Amino acid sequence: MPRDTFTSELHDLEMQLASMADAVDQAIANALKALVDRDRALAEQVIAQDLEINQRERDIIERCLVLIATQQPMAGDLRVILSVYSIASELERMGDHAEGVANISLRLMEEPLLKPLIDIPRMAETARSMLQEQMQAFLQRDVERARRASGQDDLVDNLYDQVYRELLVYMMQDPSTIRRATLLLWVAHNLERIADRTTNIGERVLFLVTGRVEELNPTPKKHER
Repeated sequence: MPRDTFTSELHDLEMQLASMADAVDQAIANALKALVDRDRALAEQVIAQDLEINQRERDIIERCLVLIATQQPMAGDLRVILSVYSIASELERMGDHAEGVANISLRLMEEPLLKPLIDIPRMAETARSMLQEQMQAFLQRDVERARRASGQDDLVDNLYDQVYRELLVYMMQDPSTIRRATLLLWVAHNLERIADRTTNIGERVLFLVTGRVEELNPTPKKHER
């Protein structure tokens, strides 16, 4: 394959990855909207579209493997392919987390919400912003942008801790709320994991640009200790 053609293939691969990221971002937004608006059809749409996200990952990984097998790329080109491969896997898992939120929305559909949703939507908004920023950092090879976006993970963690404490109080004061509180806690957990995976994307950006493996935001989370 001529060099110009190979460069074009790498560019198309990155655009394919960016399109997958857009689909995941929309899945997260729709999953939260389904929860807040009690929208059964939208929740079912998120669940159904997770199959499409899974297929996008498979297509990207297959294309990465073909390029490695046929072109035997070295140095920077190989880092691009490996980074795309890794980021696609992170995006697929984010899609699973969005599907998880949609499934919980369906389980809560027939019951009144335990409390007004304030911090959980903030978690989703921050996680989505982090994803968008990390993808731009990847496309622009911007390490500092990746670092800044990763720093937002602390905000998501703090919101998670706040949601956890508040729901725990509900459960202690009224055991009849345990089921609904636990389901909302799982929503928050899925969003917290999405934010963690955006930080993993930032680490791939760092690897792509510098060739170094470095953990961003390495402080252990309280709920993971």
